[in-house]
Amino acid sequence: MKLDDDIHNYYEHLVLEKMEALGFNKSKSADYLADVTCLVLNQLPPRYIRHEVDMAFYLPLSERRQMEMNVTHAVNNASKFLDTNPKMEAHEE
Repeated sequence: MKLDDDIHNYYEHLVLEKMEALGFNKSKSADYLADVTCLVLNQLPPRYIRHEVDMAFYLPLSERRQMEMNVTHAVNNASKFLDTNPKMEAHEE
């Protein structure tokens, strides 16, 4: 069995949208963006969908707002963690 390529976690969309709204894509490195995205998504429950329109029509507004608040909280936590725990360079001695 092969899963459809369209299946994805709806939180991915919300996380990327939030990071863009915060200007991370303009002020942070690609490595930082990848790290913060992984940390954020690991804090959130998966919400798999096949089509974006499914969420637009079937998700109550209150649940959408709760998901957005969860993303905001997770992004804040992840960026604080990365900012206070910078990566050690592999070749640093």
